Amino acid sequence: MAIPAPFKERLARIYSLLDGADADLLLIDYSELIAWASGYITGETLYRVCMVPREGEPWMVLRRLDAPQAQNRSWMSDISGFPDSDDPYTWITDSIRDRGLAGAKIAVDSSSYSHTVHTRQRLQEALPDAVFIDLPGISSTLRAVKDSTEIDYLQQASKVADQSMERLQQMFAPGMSSRDAGAIAAASYMMFGGDDGQVGRICKGSGGFGFLHAELDDIPLQMGDVLHAELVPRVNHYSARLMRPISLGPPDGDLKKIATSLIHNQDLQIEAMSDGAVAADVDAILREGIVNDGIRDTYENVTGYNLGIYGRTPRPSDFSYIFLPNSDWKLQAGMVFHMYASAGGIAFSETVLVTENGGQRLTQSKRKILEVLIVEL
Repeated sequence: MAIPAPFKERLARIYSLLDGADADLLLIDYSELIAWASGYITGETLYRVCMVPREGEPWMVLRRLDAPQAQNRSWMSDISGFPDSDDPYTWITDSIRDRGLAGAKIAVDSSSYSHTVHTRQRLQEALPDAVFIDLPGISSTLRAVKDSTEIDYLQQASKVADQSMERLQQMFAPGMSSRDAGAIAAASYMMFGGDDGQVGRICKGSGGFGFLHAELDDIPLQMGDVLHAELVPRVNHYSARLMRPISLGPPDGDLKKIATSLIHNQDLQIEAMSDGAVAADVDAILREGIVNDGIRDTYENVTGYNLGIYGRTPRPSDFSYIFLPNSDWKLQAGMVFHMYASAGGIAFSETVLVTENGGQRLTQSKRKILEVLIVEL
């Protein structure tokens, strides 16, 4: 079986994991890891898995409706599709038994959102001689360091974010709502090569930082208001992220002061994102800097989180690696993060690649409060 790059390297990581756990088989039911290992991203309408044995050919079991798409997108050739009227667990456990692995030591990510208590019960009932080895979090650990193909997708998505932000600044005007802004952003993604039109949090910037999770609405923004724009375009399901405040008219002096502090402290933070750096130390640069500058009394939320492939799941952000005061893990070259800073109703964020010599911004939009150009007739 010819395994194309970069999947050969990804399988090598899985084989190393299996050796370390003394396991015979990795059962993958975490959507992003299925995509990372197989090349095909699938939803969770019915239970489905990708299986990687220590010896032999990997295989997939999923809905028959999805099998042709899996065969087109995946490098794997051993793909079985079950009809919707059948029990997925029967097909999956039969496939394990048919390959002589009914009594195998099966590694599973017990923290996978797809590996429910019901799922474990069904698998154990059907495979009473198997030993299940719980490896919580391995679906994220395996994917933490991005290969060159993944970085290329993230660079492309970052370019889509930059282009879409520029177009949003050019087209937004007083009297438009955040929903109007979302429509501009969604169309821009598609225009510039993104996968779809799913937008992030776009809303009126106000208050401290609670606006970050506001929803689209139909309330018109007026002169003097600020539009908070978080863009989250995806290319081949890899998401870049970018936040900018867009001011309707010139921003006032207080907003400029806040923006100067956010940008300065975040620049220092990004500069420190080098291979081997401790996440808590990187986090402290921004968290303590913002408080010391007096633009926030406290800073409770994370200052960054992991980016990569996003499956068709209800989880909008990947918090497998986050920046907090108690984050004792170390950064590795090739990791990619969404780093963001907020205060006083505005926020700035970047998609950042960790390198040997510090963070590299993949998003390249101007780091300032963007202004809507008001043309007076």
